[in-house]
Amino acid sequence: MRTCALILTLCTAFSAVFCDVFFDEKFDTDAWKEKWTYSEHPGKEFGKFVRTAGKFYNDPEKDQGLQTSQDARFYALSTKFEPFSNKDKPLVIQFTVKHEQNIDCGGGYIKVFDCSLNEKDLHGETPYLLMFGPDICGPGTKKVHVIFSYKGKNHLINKEIRCKDDVFTHYYTLIVQPDNTYEVLIDNEKVESGNLEDDWDFLPPKKIKDPEAKKPEDLDERATIADPDDKKPEDWDKAEHIPDPDATKPDDWDDEMDGEWEPPMIDNPEYKGEWTPKQIDNPNYKGVWKHPEIDNPEYTADSNLYLREEVCGVGFDLWQVKSGSIFSKVLVTDDVEHAKEEAAGVKATQDGEKKMKDAQDEEERKKAEEEAKKSTPAKDEDDDDDEDEDEDDVAKGEATEAEEHDEL
Repeated sequence: MRTCALILTLCTAFSAVFCDVFFDEKFDTDAWKEKWTYSEHPGKEFGKFVRTAGKFYNDPEKDQGLQTSQDARFYALSTKFEPFSNKDKPLVIQFTVKHEQNIDCGGGYIKVFDCSLNEKDLHGETPYLLMFGPDICGPGTKKVHVIFSYKGKNHLINKEIRCKDDVFTHYYTLIVQPDNTYEVLIDNEKVESGNLEDDWDFLPPKKIKDPEAKKPEDLDERATIADPDDKKPEDWDKAEHIPDPDATKPDDWDDEMDGEWEPPMIDNPEYKGEWTPKQIDNPNYKGVWKHPEIDNPEYTADSNLYLREEVCGVGFDLWQVKSGSIFSKVLVTDDVEHAKEEAAGVKATQDGEKKMKDAQDEEERKKAEEEAKKSTPAKDEDDDDDEDEDEDDVAKGEATEAEEHDEL
């Protein structure tokens, strides 16, 4: 028993040695300016990033990130690292985003590239391996994108994953396993998972309708039919509306002036509607015809849907109407547990941000109250001045009248 436990421990340790962190960027110094490259693609007005912890934070040093700083701008910033393949290994993409501006419309996702990336020419049409992260625009779009490129075409996930839409920091994690399964985590909690083949349209369908199959011409798909022995009652047909028998011609009605009087129409209580024969089971009914399916000759299984032979770079290529999003903690690794450990402190970060923001909001509220109080006395003084002016006018008026009377 002890031997088995020892072997298991050694195997775990041996496996951990071969886990790699391919890229880790926390933006905790200005060294990012030397590693990351702004795009210079023509025809776009790109915005700039600034390094900051934002207006509210838990730790002013550890919570540093790159913040979008200009409204209504495209942003295109990327970097490269030593290329690797995720063959037979997990691929983990993780980063944080904090929409402290209470974003109305804009992207908060990251893109992963191969080595063909030209950093200075990054733009919306630049090919990528995958795109992952939140996208918000108005009340209708609040989702997490998970888009993979496969054989030169971008494929969106077939599921709807809702993103966070508050103003605090959130971790977004994508885990792709070599068995073609995946998980999406937000703040270390799984929000979606499944199989790559099932949840993306990478491959043609396994089955298709048999093009040779035809529905039999004599197939009766009616479950019920009209009873041929059912006959309409002779007294069935009644008018839908009849003259009101209680209506009387007004005394002041003039046939020559008003025309011939006719009583108003009312619903006929004896009207039963259009007659239809009752329905009975169709003795010839054998069910609705289903088009038979056959194996799709164009379908070929692919056990390497997960595989990205050359992972070489990451970047932010997005548009924002209102700037202020802060990106940080970008991690590319094959170590799932390491990624989870990195994100383990998210609750403490959020609590610290909330505490600081609540204090700022309270300070703003008090300041607004003070401003309101200051403006109120000023208004009263103005009213007193107006009253004094009115009294002066009255006094002047009385003096003038007295002078006029003296002249008399």
